[in-house]
Amino acid sequence: MKFQKEFLLCLLIPTVLLGEEQLAGEDALGSRKYSDFEKPAVCKSCHTDIYWQWDQAMMSKAYTHHWDEIEYFDLAVEHAKKVPALKGVVDGCNGCHTPLAYLAGDVTPPRPEEGSRANESVSCDLCHSITGIKGDVPHNFSYISNPGRTKYGPKPGLVSPHHDTKELDVYKQAEFCGNCHNEMNPYGIWVKSTQLEWKEGPYGEDGVACHQCHMPKAWGKNSKMSEPDMVAQHLFHGAHDPGKVGGAIELRMHPDERDVLYDDAVQISVQLFNGKAGHKIPTGSVEDRILWLHVTATDADGNEYHLPVDTKGFEGEEYTIASNELAYQDMGLPLDIPDFKGVPRDGVPLGDRIFRMAYFDPEGRMTIMQWNTKTLGTDYRIGPRETKIETFTWQLPDEIALGKVTFKAQLNYQKLVKPVADFLNVPEDESEIMLVNTAETWIEVVD
Repeated sequence: MKFQKEFLLCLLIPTVLLGEEQLAGEDALGSRKYSDFEKPAVCKSCHTDIYWQWDQAMMSKAYTHHWDEIEYFDLAVEHAKKVPALKGVVDGCNGCHTPLAYLAGDVTPPRPEEGSRANESVSCDLCHSITGIKGDVPHNFSYISNPGRTKYGPKPGLVSPHHDTKELDVYKQAEFCGNCHNEMNPYGIWVKSTQLEWKEGPYGEDGVACHQCHMPKAWGKNSKMSEPDMVAQHLFHGAHDPGKVGGAIELRMHPDERDVLYDDAVQISVQLFNGKAGHKIPTGSVEDRILWLHVTATDADGNEYHLPVDTKGFEGEEYTIASNELAYQDMGLPLDIPDFKGVPRDGVPLGDRIFRMAYFDPEGRMTIMQWNTKTLGTDYRIGPRETKIETFTWQLPDEIALGKVTFKAQLNYQKLVKPVADFLNVPEDESEIMLVNTAETWIEVVD
């Protein structure tokens, strides 16, 4: 990948206030107490709108979300018990999923049902206590947290009866997001690289930072006592939101000819354009997520046919075409299943095109356990402002009806590969199909 360590340039000079501690990453483990941070309910009393926006966003559920709980406790924690060298790595998950617990040294934290302060996930006070970023490249909870009476943000001159405020430039930079949306695993692999993808893409070059899409501004008040202004909405819409996913990729399709003889073949071309996201799609937890293109034909008699994608011949293409082969065998170790055969790799119609980057364990098997990822496969995701073209060559079947044949392309997305979700008893909403977009075209079958 382009993100290998040796080629990364310095992205940010940390903004750190003189006299304050600069502990970050693993060095910050146990450096604070829960009581150093105010509870979100305290913020709610003045910042009511912002609180309720946060409460609906994944930021407030980063620790309590059902799949994250299952992945962490059933896979990661159990894996570390069997491979003690992974303990620090697995503890580090909390640096982004429940930063207060990590900073308080409360690892492994209590399960969500125990109702501890770990459940606050990425809280208001955590984000607004950050005074800088340690290191050349933000990643793996590299934020510097200095909780206290002073709250930090992107605006100057704000006055509050409850706390002091201070403007810091770091809140205006995409690197702020990179603290948790870039992750390097023990093998030196960038298993999450959303901010780095942005940095190398056209939105990074244009200076359109993450928060301009994920925290859009609107006229309003950021607290009960403030004057109206343009306020960043704390919506954080992303990969879990059907509204954000829908339309993220634009589709168009056409045949190579309109009139096709009943015993001939037709080629359908589908164009897919990432015209909205400033990073690749899918991004983030790419090992979990699956985006695939499904194309069907319906003839004049209503008979429906499935069209498999044409191959292109690039290295690693087999992981981008839906298959029922077994994968994810490394889950057997944390789950105490000797000689685990795995589960179906994709769980989508065979022959469909998948836009993904496969993750492989030390034995070369496809994995969803990012901490156990030693190599990455071909990156066949859709980059910002990139257009991919897929073709589907279809030999008309003998029984085809004369007349109009309608073709439909449907781009689907799942947050978690369904065979994995079903195997681990993850609630169904995690593997529900989100519709990204559709397109249609047609031919006329003639004799």
